[in-house]
Amino acid sequence: MKPKDDEKLRAIAEATFTLVEQTGLSGLTMAAIAREAGLATGTLYVYFKSKEELMVALYEQAKTMTAASLMHGDDPKAPFRSRFRHMWMNWLEHRLTHYAQVVFLEQYYNSPWFSEESRNLSARLIKDWVDLIESAKAHQILKDVPTVLLINSFGGSVRETANLIRSGALARTDANLSMAFGLCWDGIKA
Repeated sequence: MKPKDDEKLRAIAEATFTLVEQTGLSGLTMAAIAREAGLATGTLYVYFKSKEELMVALYEQAKTMTAASLMHGDDPKAPFRSRFRHMWMNWLEHRLTHYAQVVFLEQYYNSPWFSEESRNLSARLIKDWVDLIESAKAHQILKDVPTVLLINSFGGSVRETANLIRSGALARTDANLSMAFGLCWDGIKA
C-alpha cells in the first residue's frame, strides 16, 4: 500500500478547518472538503473512510497542537502568576494564528462526534495544565472552586480577547493585553 502523502493530509486538514470556519461543522460534506483541498472525493476517502473518521483524526491533531502551544516555554520555577500570564499569551497567540482550527475544536466539542474517547484524549493532553491549576489552588493562589470553572474562566478570557482583537474593537497592544490578562487573573486568583 502506498504511504499517505503528508502534503495531502495537510491540505485536507486546512480545507476542513477553513470550511468549518466559513460554514460550520453540521453542513460539512466530504465532497466540499475534497474540492477545497484540491483533491478528488475518492482520494479523500482513501485517506479517511468516513466523515466521522476524518473529524476524530482532526480533533486529535488540533487538540494536540493547541495543548502543546499552551504549555510551550513554561518555566516551572517561575511564580504562578507569571506562568499563567505566559500560558494566557500562548493561548491567545495560538487562537489568533490558528483561528479556523480553534473554531473547528469548539464546534467538534459540541457535536455528536465528541465522545468519551475524545474527552479522555483532552484530559491527557491538558494534564500538566490541570496539575498546575491544582497546585495553585493548594497553595491558595487560585480560588478554591472546581477546576473546570477556572479553566473555562481562563479560556473565556482568551477567547473574548481574541474576538475583540480580530474584530478590531481592541488594539493588540502590550497595555491592552496586560489589562485583559489582569482582568482574567483578578477573576481566578484567591
